[in-house]
Amino acid sequence: MNRYPVWKYILIAVAILLGALFTAPNYFGESPAVQVTSGKSTVKMTSDMAAKVADVLTKEGIANNGIAFDGTGTYASVRARFATPDIQFRAKSVLEKGLNTDPTDPTYLVALNLQSDTPKWMQSLHALPMYLGLDLRGGVHFLMQVDAKAVLTKRVQGIQAAARSSLRDKNVRHAGIDLVGDTVEIKFRDEATRQKAKDVLSGQLADLLFTDSGSGDALKTVVSLKPAALKQTIDDGVKQNISTLSKRVNELGVAEPIIQQQGPDRIVVQLPGVQDVARARAVIGRTATLEVRMVDESVTPGTELSAAIPFNSELFTVGKGVPVVLTKDVVLTGDYISSATASMDQNNQPAVSIDLNGDGGRRMRDATRERVGKKMAIVLKEKGKPEVLSVATIQSELGSRFQITGMGNAENSNELALLLRSGALAAPMEVIEERTIGPQLGAENINKGLHSTMYGFAAIAIFMIFYYMMFGFFSVLALACNLLLLVALLSLMQATLTLPGMAAIALALGMAIDSNVLINERIREELRAGATPQGAIAAGFDRAWATIIDSNVTTLIVGVALWVFGSGPIRGFAVVHTLGILTSMFSAVFISRGVVNLWYGRKKKLQSIAIGTVWVPGQTK
Repeated sequence: MNRYPVWKYILIAVAILLGALFTAPNYFGESPAVQVTSGKSTVKMTSDMAAKVADVLTKEGIANNGIAFDGTGTYASVRARFATPDIQFRAKSVLEKGLNTDPTDPTYLVALNLQSDTPKWMQSLHALPMYLGLDLRGGVHFLMQVDAKAVLTKRVQGIQAAARSSLRDKNVRHAGIDLVGDTVEIKFRDEATRQKAKDVLSGQLADLLFTDSGSGDALKTVVSLKPAALKQTIDDGVKQNISTLSKRVNELGVAEPIIQQQGPDRIVVQLPGVQDVARARAVIGRTATLEVRMVDESVTPGTELSAAIPFNSELFTVGKGVPVVLTKDVVLTGDYISSATASMDQNNQPAVSIDLNGDGGRRMRDATRERVGKKMAIVLKEKGKPEVLSVATIQSELGSRFQITGMGNAENSNELALLLRSGALAAPMEVIEERTIGPQLGAENINKGLHSTMYGFAAIAIFMIFYYMMFGFFSVLALACNLLLLVALLSLMQATLTLPGMAAIALALGMAIDSNVLINERIREELRAGATPQGAIAAGFDRAWATIIDSNVTTLIVGVALWVFGSGPIRGFAVVHTLGILTSMFSAVFISRGVVNLWYGRKKKLQSIAIGTVWVPGQTK
């Protein structure tokens, strides 16, 4: 009756062992470390960088406790761990000199941080500690609002310029193209011309909606973005800003920054460990500028670097396609670019499609009309340092919409499109919320959170054992397993633990024991009704299950709602709260019954069970 099959005990044992494995990294602490990241938009971090870092440290005789490459794309970095802070500071100085040929224009950024001491075999199993949030480590919090209206306006301006250019190229006459709000109005004098214009535009400009109105010789077509394209435009603006901000944050040396989208048009930036708010604002608020220039082909940099550079030209040695000599005359800047997206060319090869606004289209046509066959370069200027993003040959006269081909692969086209958007579109942002938390307050919060959880657990344990005796001990054991599994899940998910999250852990303990109280009281009821001890145990667990499901599911619905619709600390609380409900249902019923079955199930003639005083109606002392 009260026997578990062996496979259930194996499942419980595996769950507890995995819980212990993924919880353990939180107790190993941290070691001084340095983090090496790319300092330039055109320089990628690859796994080979770990070997370079090791070589530099070996040449200088600096011992390390491990070098690892982690992350992908923008977030890729190499981290080296050291025994003491003194070695850490020396390694930082050595790496800055050894990896960068020009200290004034560093190719790689070297920042100090802390690295977990989790053993490598655990890391290989993805057993890593939880991140500590801003309120537990201290630092700076920014909530930034992206100007979605400005993003849409630039995109619509690009559509206006592209429509004017396309209709002129196809010799389609119109009576005017005007910008009205977030739409473009095109006027016509006859229906045939309007239909022809719509065919041209729909074939060349995707994601557009056409709405006709007017009559006689006063016809009008309103061109607008499809809802999906409208949303995608705003999303692209927010994502490119997130990418740009992540590059800026590398300079601050933040070990685990949080830069994420909140809602449709807001960005949260949390920088744990940073206390200089002014510098943080200056770094994340800096913008990059983009320039399009023509290549001065009168000089061949590969063979004539020693020759005098023409007065109206300058040599560029950083970026792709360098060395190259470009004219000082700027054809256009990034302000004229309304969008840049990865696409495919006519040969189905990766390319980048660029849309310019009206003035940008005219400037590009004027600059390229007489320069077909010559080369053009795109330059990104950041912190006053120029980098060449691309050097391409002009195949034909360019207008408001053109493509950069020869990208090689889709990854290169995606990267260049993102860089062009980051340096050109630069969706305006403003800081609408700012908070600073000191490290002392963070340490205080950790102590208070730990103490509240420990004291709460101890109080629950004392009450349960005193009131329910042996069954109370079983409940406390299941509660400990619940806490173990909850922390393990948070560590496995690499969740960021915040003060609301610690409050949710404490709350989860109180809610988890409620299920065991229901089970124990149900067993007592069965005993009062005259059931045998073995029958009372079986009936108590079986009949309490429906009540436990009802109570937890209703609470789970609220937790999921907070998780989906909440933000910031509310969402952090909801994540821990929701996971705590799931682990409590498993531990309170599955693990608790497994322990009870193991203790009492082997006894065939069980006369009594230790579950405290069972008050039988009508019983007298």
